[in-house]
Amino acid sequence: MTNPTHPSINRASDNGALLKQDMGARARVIEHTIDTLLPLTTGGDARLIEAMRYATLGGGKRLRGYLAIVTASLFGVPESQSARVAASVEMLHAYSLVHDDLPAMDDDDMRRGQPSTHRKFDEATAILAGDALQTKSFEILATSQTHTDANVRIDLISAFAEASGAAGMVGGQMIDMEGEGRALPLEEVRHLHALKTGCLIRYSAESGAILGQASPDLRRRLRSYGANIGAAFQIADDVLDATATAEELGKTAGKDEASGKSTFVALLGIEGAKAEALRVTEEAIADLEPFGAQADRLRDLAYYVIERKN
Repeated sequence: MTNPTHPSINRASDNGALLKQDMGARARVIEHTIDTLLPLTTGGDARLIEAMRYATLGGGKRLRGYLAIVTASLFGVPESQSARVAASVEMLHAYSLVHDDLPAMDDDDMRRGQPSTHRKFDEATAILAGDALQTKSFEILATSQTHTDANVRIDLISAFAEASGAAGMVGGQMIDMEGEGRALPLEEVRHLHALKTGCLIRYSAESGAILGQASPDLRRRLRSYGANIGAAFQIADDVLDATATAEELGKTAGKDEASGKSTFVALLGIEGAKAEALRVTEEAIADLEPFGAQADRLRDLAYYVIERKN
């Protein structure tokens, strides 16, 4: 999506190396935190833990976890706390992917360039691993190690539940399944993606403000930023599904068209979808205005979301 005549895109290119370095460093912190929170066991639950670790460790962009850590850093929150929130959201995201790949849903055999969890293990184990990751993600938020103030923990849990349940990610998945083979109007597609993909990314950005006990205005701005890059992320996914190979994506390509899903590409065409992604990205950038240079990596991230190759 690079446009050499667009000054914002040029800025993203100049700072891409800094963003990549920062994302890599935060990803290692998140990976270590998940590894610590899901220790191996030799008991009767060993296979379950192995499947949970398989679904969460060793891959992925860690976009949601990165957002949680970087937004929290705007308010001086210790990384030991924000890394737990990051691990929590990455576990819930992993559960959603494990279930999404099941034959009863998207029926996908590949995820992050390797066999899906139900192909590596079996369907029953994959279902249980997803269930356990979901509950573990809330358990992490409920402990005082995440924050000493119980009101902050309750706020995190409440926002997380809203973003991940029937009014958020799960509801979006249902709408997506119901919409297969039907021509949905653009506004319905926007709503679908705002729930299925956007809500969890929105929460990830907002969680840093919750941890940092930010003012209502700053919390609202980060929530809006997250919603906008969530929209941009999904539009970019639609474009990649239509243009990239399975090897580039690390998962099956072309599934949207094959299953008759209404996407931004189907409704707007590839160039129209790219233009829409850039529009919401620039709205996300505007949300960061009060944070000044402190939010530069978040600005770079917004452009990374629409320029990524997988």
